[in-house]
Parts: sequence; C-alpha cells; structure tokens
Amino acid sequence: MTLFFRFLLRAVPTLLGAITILFLILRMIPGDPAQAMLGADASAADLARLRAQLGLDKPVVVQYLYYMADFLRGDWGNSIVTKTPALARVLEVLPSTLMLCAGAMVVIVAVSIPAGVVSAVRRDSWVDYAVSVLVFLLMSMPQFWLGLLMLLVFAYWLDWFPIYGAADGGGLLTQLHHIALPALTLAASFMALATRLTRSSMLEVLGREYVRTARAKGLAEPVVIVRHALRNALLSVITVLGLTVGQLLGGAVIVEVVFARPGVGTMIWDAILQRDYPQVQAAVAVFAGLFILTNFLTDVLYSALNPRIRI
Repeated sequence: MTLFFRFLLRAVPTLLGAITILFLILRMIPGDPAQAMLGADASAADLARLRAQLGLDKPVVVQYLYYMADFLRGDWGNSIVTKTPALARVLEVLPSTLMLCAGAMVVIVAVSIPAGVVSAVRRDSWVDYAVSVLVFLLMSMPQFWLGLLMLLVFAYWLDWFPIYGAADGGGLLTQLHHIALPALTLAASFMALATRLTRSSMLEVLGREYVRTARAKGLAEPVVIVRHALRNALLSVITVLGLTVGQLLGGAVIVEVVFARPGVGTMIWDAILQRDYPQVQAAVAVFAGLFILTNFLTDVLYSALNPRIRI
C-alpha cells in the first residue's frame, strides 16, 4: 500500500506536468486550427467566429485553466475535426498500437537477451564481433529509414509481407503477418541497446566470486550461466526494458506513419497536421499515463528480483 501511495505521489505531478508542457508546446506551433478547418479561402469573420466557438480567442492562461478544469473532471475535450470525444477515439485505436509495442517488446526480449549472453560467454570470438557489428548498424539506422528499407526488400521485392495497413478482423496468423515488419522496425534500435547492456552486465557478473564458487562446486556451465549469472545480470536490463516501453510508444508514431498502420501514432500525426489540439492532448495524456504505469510495474518487478530493494 505504501508503494502504491508513493506511486500516486509521483504519477499525478508527472502526468499534470507532461500535459502542461504539451499544452504550451501546441500553442507555440505555427498554424491556426480555424484556418486548417475552414481552408485558405475562409473570411476573417468566419475565422473569428470559429475561434470563439473553440475558445481559441481567449488568452493562453485562460485556455489552460479551462482545459485543466475539464481534464480533472474527466472531460478531455472533443476532436476539433471529427467533433467526437477525443479520449474515445484514442481508446478505439489504442489496441492496435499496444499490439505493435507488445510485438516489438517480444522481439527485443527474445533476441537481445540470448544474443547478449552468447556474446558475453564467447567474449572476443567471431560471434562477439559479429553481434557488435550488427548492434552498431541497428543503433545507427533511423527508424523511418529502416522501415522504408524493410518495405522495399521484404514487402515490395520479395513480396513476403503486406506493404501497408493492418489485418482488421483477421485471425491471429494474419495479424502476426501484418505486424511483423513494423514490430521488427520498432524493436531494432532498442534491441541493439538491450543486447549491449545484457553483454556488459553478464561480463560484470561472470567475474563475481559467487560465479567462480558455483563453477568450483562442479555445476554444469548452463546452470552457472542461467541460474547464477543471468538472473543477477537481468536487474539492470529490466530497468532499461521498463523505460523502453515508453520509448516504444513514442517510436510507434514514426513506425505507424511509415507502414500506414491505424493506431495512436498515426492519429497523433494527423491531428498535429490538422492542429487538432484536443486530440493530440488526449493521445499524449494516455501515452504519458501508460509510461508512468510501466515505470511503476518495473519497480515492482525489480524489487521482486532483488529483495534488497524492498528495504
């Protein structure tokens, strides 16, 4: 219970701070939502009337106070473009984005941890060097460029995967077929980081006395690596993976736009172009809440793996 109250004491100010910063940034972006809605040929009277309806004619401080009052009451506003509740639209497409992030996280865990362990156990071998080169390439390649490369090779040339969209209403295999390339693209740079961190953590743990003692007792090498070394090496990796979830949500914006996938990322991109302030604010607020919740769950998992943290 104490941990939960500590979580609330940190989560509420963090969420409100993130929303406040986003509110100010959106008002600093060049462009007029009324102009975007009515077009370049709209008259000054029509623009002034629409700004008044949207509350954009008031000072920024007044707009902020009205927005925060509505936000704390649970009213996150209506989309300027569609006139529908902004939060409802976010929740409608959120499962698609969460599925993409979950697929990317599965790839990260399934590939980076074994690769990091093998690279550490076979230090300075050709395997270690090969993993290091691959990690360097993945960390140096921007997500949008890697996504375009994936589309060109695997979707256009080889025709193994669909070029765009999602399998709405399809079965599990169809869903996985559509999500494979976007998930790999989203996971690439984070997978490289987790691999390097796993390798360095394993190298540090393998030099500890309890690992040498386990080997001196005659335990099999796989038992020493998995039961004694890997569990302690994963402590720092889990912390980074917890932060990675929040970064995956941010990276989903780029990946969903490149692969034309319906999701919160595509919604944010379209809303920014249309100056749809309430829609952007609702989507980022949900992302911020998920990021804060993920950090809390990471702390809980970290304390479960390392009992000393409970003190």
